[in-house]
Amino acid sequence: MILPIVAYGAQILRKVSAPIDASYPSLPKLLEDMWETTYSSNGVGLAAPQINKDIRLFVIDSAQIFESLEPHEIGKYPDAPGVKKVFINAKVVSLDGAVWSYNEGCLSIPNIREDVPRHEIVTIEYQDENFNTHTETFNGITARVILHEYDHIEGKLFIDYLKPLRKKLLQGKLNDISKGKARIDYKMIFIK
Repeated sequence: MILPIVAYGAQILRKVSAPIDASYPSLPKLLEDMWETTYSSNGVGLAAPQINKDIRLFVIDSAQIFESLEPHEIGKYPDAPGVKKVFINAKVVSLDGAVWSYNEGCLSIPNIREDVPRHEIVTIEYQDENFNTHTETFNGITARVILHEYDHIEGKLFIDYLKPLRKKLLQGKLNDISKGKARIDYKMIFIK
């Protein structure tokens, strides 16, 4: 089932999410719905707060980014061809490498894309959909997607990385999104 995406302005997008365990109700169905929602909205990741659930859960599929690149561009990124993973109760262990900027967008903040600086390498501890614990290191675009979604479960948004003047220039568009005045081709909900 395709779930509606929570729009910018909702308090849940600013809340630190709670951990879950294997007793969380209907987790397999929720994950199936999250994947379907991600793909139907042309996303590469989705965090639970974006579907109005304040739990430490997100999914990413960075392979979709590489599928959209020209063959000569793919070689620029060491993480090609990308990964598809579920992250439960994630915790960033370390950030390494150079800080680099890349143009990001967010399903909860439609029609706004900005260059966001992030570390090129992340080591993260998380549980998979079977609650097996992993500690893995990711780099490049995959690290960026993970960090973007991880921010959601920490109550942060990509616009928080923008310089104050740039954010001020976007404020009108952000206000329109929170009021439901943005043109969107996927289901959204507008809550406070």
